[in-house]
Amino acid sequence: MRYQEKTLTCQDCGRSFVFTGEEQEFHAQKGYTNLPKRCPDCRRARRQSHALDTGGFGEPRRQMYPAICAQCGKQTEVPFQPRGDRPVYCRECFAGQQSYSSRR
Repeated sequence: MRYQEKTLTCQDCGRSFVFTGEEQEFHAQKGYTNLPKRCPDCRRARRQSHALDTGGFGEPRRQMYPAICAQCGKQTEVPFQPRGDRPVYCRECFAGQQSYSSRR
């Protein structure tokens, strides 16, 4: 099937862009049914912004807090605010604690 170029309008910047025959064929092969709503520049900017917000893994970045490992004394970061009433461990020491408790 031969696809005809279509001129679309970007919902973000309002500029017109061409949805080429090759792009339409690619969309059809992937099973996409909706037309693109953003121009290539805005799609690229959105992907880059999303990657920065999520660390590139699809989930929002967690706020990290500085801490000192109670076992080895190494400076580390943890995803919770240390309160001082319980020990905080670096990733390596925490993994060691986990494997120790599972052997009991």
